This record gives sequence, structure tokens and C-alpha cells, in this order.
Amino acid sequence: MSSFRRLALALALGLPAAHLALAQSSSSSSNPATPNPQETQPQQSASQNQSTVSVQSRIRARREQRRLQAIHDVYSHRYETYVGMGYLRFTPGPNLQRVTYYAWDTGFTRFYNDRLGVTIDGRGYYGTPFVGLNFSSITRPAVSTYAVLGGPTYRFYMQPKYSISGRVMGGYAKGNFSGDTNGFGGKTLGLYPDGGTYALSASLPLEYNATPNFGLRLVPEYFATGFGSTMQNSLGFTGGFVLRFGKR
Repeated sequence: MSSFRRLALALALGLPAAHLALAQSSSSSSNPATPNPQETQPQQSASQNQSTVSVQSRIRARREQRRLQAIHDVYSHRYETYVGMGYLRFTPGPNLQRVTYYAWDTGFTRFYNDRLGVTIDGRGYYGTPFVGLNFSSITRPAVSTYAVLGGPTYRFYMQPKYSISGRVMGGYAKGNFSGDTNGFGGKTLGLYPDGGTYALSASLPLEYNATPNFGLRLVPEYFATGFGSTMQNSLGFTGGFVLRFGKR
């Protein structure tokens, strides 16, 4: 009988304790553990860095798109014409020193895309070479050379405000070396004889664009002719204005 009483007392005391333990276990399972701040900070930093990189990439992409559009606005014209002046160091006779030629220069280019075009160029050169003391008392006769050339032009570097091109042309040159010799003839004074010959040009046009349709040009140039059955290798430049029209 006493054993039964002790068992009943143990059950009576154990039931509330078991109920309390079960309630604590249920409460702990329903409330998730609080995350560690040190673990979440790297995740937040990585997310912020990715967002910053994404924004910068979009900004760079928009800038590049605007730059490409500006380049296309300038160089998408079909036609280009230019006019200007020039300077050339030319040998007017086989045994004479070089003379400074001053020139006018004009041309027209048809572009087939933003880079490649075909140019036709016309120019005239004028100078007064020193032929030395002689029996005619003519020491500085006026001479002139005219040329018509054509060939390809290729823009190999383009920016909205400037460009660098390469140009190679060939054609015909006409020399007038005796018009100011009072009938003595240019050959008598050591000049080349009058006549026509080939002309070659290799140049590097440099352009600055004030607007998409208008620019300034400077063209360092090598210019070769074949007067007197010899070859004249001359260096000079031309410079002037460029006008573009006819959008593709």
C-alpha cells in the first residue's frame, strides 16, 4: 500500500515538470535562431559591390554608345569637298636648288562607308626659282606646275572631333618653266623643259571637326613628278576647309 502511494506521488510531481519541458521545447523550435551579424555583413557588402559594378557598366555602355553615334554623325556623309592652300619644296631643274612652291588645292571625295572613299584632286603650284647669273639677266623667272590626281582615301583613326587618314593618288602634271624667260626657254636657264609627266602623292590628312558637316584639314604630303626624264621627290603640305554633305 505504501508503494502505491509513493508511485502516485511521483506521478503527481512528474506530470507538471514534463509539461513544462514540452512547452519550452515547442517555444525554442518556433523561434528561429538570430543570425550572426558578422556572417551577414560580407553578404551585404558583396551585394552592394555587385550593384555598384552594374551601375558603372551601364554608364560606360551609354557613354560608348553616345561616342559611336557621334562618330557616325560626322563620318556617315557620302560626299566631302575641300579647298585650301599649299606649300612644296620643289627642284625646278637638274642642277638648281629647291624652290618654295605656293599652291592652291581643291578636291572631292566620294565615301562608300565611314572609312573608305575615292578622291579626285586638282592643284596649281607657283614659284620663282633662282637660276643664277647668266647672259639674259633673268635670275628669278616665274614657273608653275599643275596637277590632276585621283586615288583611295582611308580613315584609320576616327573620333567625334578629329580623324587621321591615309591617301595615295596618281595622275598627270603639267609644267610651265619657260613662260617668264622672254623667249630664252627654260632649258637654257637650267630649268626643266615644258611638258607633261606623271605625278604621285602620298599624304596623311589630319582633320579637326568644328561641326559634323564642317572641319579644318592639314595634310603633310610627299609629292613626286617626272620632269626632264628624272624624278623630283618633294615634301610639303596643304591645308584648308572641309565640307561634308549627303548623309547615307
